[in-house]
Amino acid sequence: MEAENMEKDFKKLRQQMVREQLIKRGIEDEAVITAFRNVEREKFMLAKNKEYAYQDGAQSIEAGQTISQPYIVAYMAQKLGLTEDSNVLEIGTGCGYNAAVMAQIANEVYSIEIVEW
Repeated sequence: MEAENMEKDFKKLRQQMVREQLIKRGIEDEAVITAFRNVEREKFMLAKNKEYAYQDGAQSIEAGQTISQPYIVAYMAQKLGLTEDSNVLEIGTGCGYNAAVMAQIANEVYSIEIVEW
């Protein structure tokens, strides 16, 4: 039951993040907004930091890297003007959150990372 409640809380926080951090700051691309409503950022976070998944800021991940602030990821995706016909090459996968967001919109996403996870 506790895991189910956590999932509901994350969903609520995710929807709030979309409204407060993205839409209010000018993210207007419906495909980007939909991607952020669907991609579960907490699944890309270290277990000890999951509670911070929808805070307005970057968070630490492994290998001295960070998962970018949601607004920055949304801003980049919007600026790319991705469509369902887009093919993307991302260099620097990190935890994969940015690639997961882009994969919700683009036809193909290829991402490479120097750190072996």
